[in-house]
Amino acid sequence: MNFTGKAFNYDASPIKYSPVRKTDPAIAGFVTEALGNATTILNVGAGTGSYEPANRMVIAVEPSANMRQQRFAAGKSPAINASAELLPFDDNSFDAAMAMITIHHWKDLNRGISEMRRVAKGPVVIMTFDPDALHLGWLATCFPELVAVESKRYPPLNSIVTALGSNCSIQKIPVTLDCLDGFQEAFYGRPEAFLKKEIRDAQSAWGFLEENIKSPMLHHFEQMLKSGEWDARFGEYRQMPVFHGALRLLVALRD
Repeated sequence: MNFTGKAFNYDASPIKYSPVRKTDPAIAGFVTEALGNATTILNVGAGTGSYEPANRMVIAVEPSANMRQQRFAAGKSPAINASAELLPFDDNSFDAAMAMITIHHWKDLNRGISEMRRVAKGPVVIMTFDPDALHLGWLATCFPELVAVESKRYPPLNSIVTALGSNCSIQKIPVTLDCLDGFQEAFYGRPEAFLKKEIRDAQSAWGFLEENIKSPMLHHFEQMLKSGEWDARFGEYRQMPVFHGALRLLVALRD
């Protein structure tokens, strides 16, 4: 069965994505290793350019005008206005293809992955979150509606593996306490970050919650922090140097 993601409209409002969602060096190490010796790389659903290797030739594809514009602020090269499902390149045009936390926005997972495999001579590298592991940690307790939304948006790992075909591996990627990439799990030990609107705005799942659900949930969370309840229940996370949550890296090699 083909998975259809729930895309977020990044052009509907001027969200400042690049100051929050940065390349984290520790995570980038896993991505670089997965790309192997590839010198020409296609980044699909490239956003503002996170995890694009600086010492390789990277061609970016990004359908959002807002995201393409923010690439300049992030010091990245311009991106081509195209979608994963219809890549404007010949077969085997690149040594490798990558897609970093983007497949849950795609309209057609199978078609997008098929296109990546078509244009890449070597590895296809996909970073995503395992929806079956989103309950790990404290987020599902404090933000149950948010995690419920996320779990429906991310494709099951077996769907991705099936689309990628044989010779595919799955890596569990650890997240460090000082992670620079502002996805939800990055703040596992810095809970106050969720009270900042600019942080939440850079996490697309918040945009799918109605205000009458979001506001009471955040108010209750703020009270938990002020009263010390959060620290009493989850304070150990502030001292954890690494969190093993739902972040995954899938790597498919040529047969």
